[in-house]
Amino acid sequence: MEKQLGFGCMRLPMKDNEVDYEEFNKMIDLYMDNGFTYFDTAHGYLQGKSETAIRDCLVARYPRESYVLTNKLSVHFFNKEEDILPLFEEQLKACGVDYFDYYLMHAQDKEIYKHFTKCHAYQTALKLKEAGKIKHLGISFHDTADVLEMILKEHPEIEVVQIQFNYKDYLDPSVQSKQVYEVARKYQKPVLVMEPIKGGGLVNLPEEAKKVFDNLDEDLSYASYALRFAASQEGVYKVLSGMSQLEQMKDNISFMKDFKPLNEKEYQAIDQVVEILNQLGGIGCTACRYCTDGCPQKISIPDLFACYNAKKQFNDWNSDYYYGVHTKNNGKASDCIGCGQCEGICPQHLPIIELLKEVSTAFEK
Repeated sequence: MEKQLGFGCMRLPMKDNEVDYEEFNKMIDLYMDNGFTYFDTAHGYLQGKSETAIRDCLVARYPRESYVLTNKLSVHFFNKEEDILPLFEEQLKACGVDYFDYYLMHAQDKEIYKHFTKCHAYQTALKLKEAGKIKHLGISFHDTADVLEMILKEHPEIEVVQIQFNYKDYLDPSVQSKQVYEVARKYQKPVLVMEPIKGGGLVNLPEEAKKVFDNLDEDLSYASYALRFAASQEGVYKVLSGMSQLEQMKDNISFMKDFKPLNEKEYQAIDQVVEILNQLGGIGCTACRYCTDGCPQKISIPDLFACYNAKKQFNDWNSDYYYGVHTKNNGKASDCIGCGQCEGICPQHLPIIELLKEVSTAFEK
């Protein structure tokens, strides 16, 4: 069976605001040595540094046929149909390759899909596939199940669907992970899973939740239960993990190399953990950072939300300190001018302007 762990390159190891090539090389080597091959990037990840790091650390060091590379067409990089081909060529050049194994229409929701339709993005991608520049065409998706059904009906050429899927969001009415997954299965599309650990939230669990897993006495990390939950579902092709440290890579490989699906006891433990987490509240931000690039006030929105969640959910006494760290050279929550740029691009459809007011109240008394 093909190995399911995918290397998501949105949260790479960093040093002085640059990708730490030495660490990234070690992570790639360990990953490849253990039979894993799938890498995922996008033009906007790490302000373009993800693509060039892949070029320098993967493409320059391994034969092209030895790995699978996915890239994406992102809404904020094209305004009209004529912009798409030059952007695509730029992506190929940035990654140092002649083709992408998978090319995804990125972050599709009802509104973004309208822009893609107006710009004939799907038709353009299909031509690139016919020309051999793309091997497989897919979408990454952030909306309700009925919207996915509409897109898959209108575009049967879609070969794979990437969705947000983890045990916390599985029955969450705002994310609709289960329903979205079921639509992908109904149309017989292989599923790529993003955010299986919910941006690290399913590792940084409250003590009560940690105890539930500890009581299983299995000597497995908290991340293992989240990744294996996703990988255990039928039709899941790859589970992407945004690994930023060699230690995370080692841990993920330890349970994904010879993968064993969750057993009944582990499913029961996960149900208990979800119950505990549901009682805590908090902001459902996954720290994708799409919101930060265009913020005129330079507010580090995901970091401030993480501080808020740590304070509210996990009773983290360090949260006030870190709020100070994240606002020292950037805007505070109260600096928000309500322009709405962040809300327009947020894959989680969070009411960010209102939430920043809550954050301001919690930290700027």
